Amino acid sequence: MSAMELDASSVPPRREGVLSIVVPVFCEEENLAVAVPTLLALETALDGLRVELVFVDDGSRDRSLQVLLEAQREHPERIVVVQLSRNFGSMAAVQAGFAHATGDCVGVLSADLQDPPELLVQMAGHWRSGVKAVFAVRSEREDSWAQRAFSSTYYRLFRRYAIADFPAGGFDLMLLDRQVVDELVAINEKNTHLMSLVFWLGHAHVMIPYVRRSRSLGQSKWTIGKKIKLFLDSFVAFSYAPIRTLSVLGLVFALGAFLYGGLVFVEWFTHRTRVEGWTALMIFISFTAGVQMTMLGVLGEYLWRTLDEVRRRPGYVIERVFRQPR
Repeated sequence: MSAMELDASSVPPRREGVLSIVVPVFCEEENLAVAVPTLLALETALDGLRVELVFVDDGSRDRSLQVLLEAQREHPERIVVVQLSRNFGSMAAVQAGFAHATGDCVGVLSADLQDPPELLVQMAGHWRSGVKAVFAVRSEREDSWAQRAFSSTYYRLFRRYAIADFPAGGFDLMLLDRQVVDELVAINEKNTHLMSLVFWLGHAHVMIPYVRRSRSLGQSKWTIGKKIKLFLDSFVAFSYAPIRTLSVLGLVFALGAFLYGGLVFVEWFTHRTRVEGWTALMIFISFTAGVQMTMLGVLGEYLWRTLDEVRRRPGYVIERVFRQPR
């Protein structure tokens, strides 16, 4: 089953009084042994809300899927396992989880538990009061200096050139009303930053500050390549700044070239001055060629994403869904 094949008959009916927690999983075998019981235990503090755990295995290469299936056999009514055919990325995995979550409200949490799961209890309280989106915003991070530097730079640029009121520390842990989840499933946008899309929708929201914990088990799968893709996806999807920058830069270079050409012509016409400067000319040509190639690269990013959307390939492909029949 693919994302494109989901319809009303393939998505389970909504269940009232249920909090679905979507957890994308990619090679998190060590963390799952802690995450599963921790998340199941939240139900005792949720004041009547039942918990449905929707784990999305995003093409894990370790025993993550086996661990999840063992847990699903022990708690068949409380755990759903969605297996993707390969690794599609965490954003696609969350979208797949949204499509199969059945609760009145849906939370999103990382399997490494660096975001405190107990915050979901407080977030559910805000949801009960009528808030449609609750974000756990990072006020500080117990990460390496490199990770903190990248995060700080990314969100500073994103707030400056894309969404001005986006939380300065960013967020991954969130709880959404069913209406918001249904809107995201209907949008089904690829190559996007899902948290930015949620914020862009503009629903009334509450932000809860917290300190992001350091990773205690396993190694982070958040590689430099994935960080770069997130950076590009975010700005291409939510900002016209790259295109506007290219337009301004092209205009400046065109104006400079026009003025310089006019100056050379005047010198030659009035004084018959021979224009020397082969070295300077080569430097200028090399520099402008580099700028032009950069421009083509940025335009290519936009064109690729446009092509990816219009050809309507699914953002993810589901291998199998393990769910207790109702």
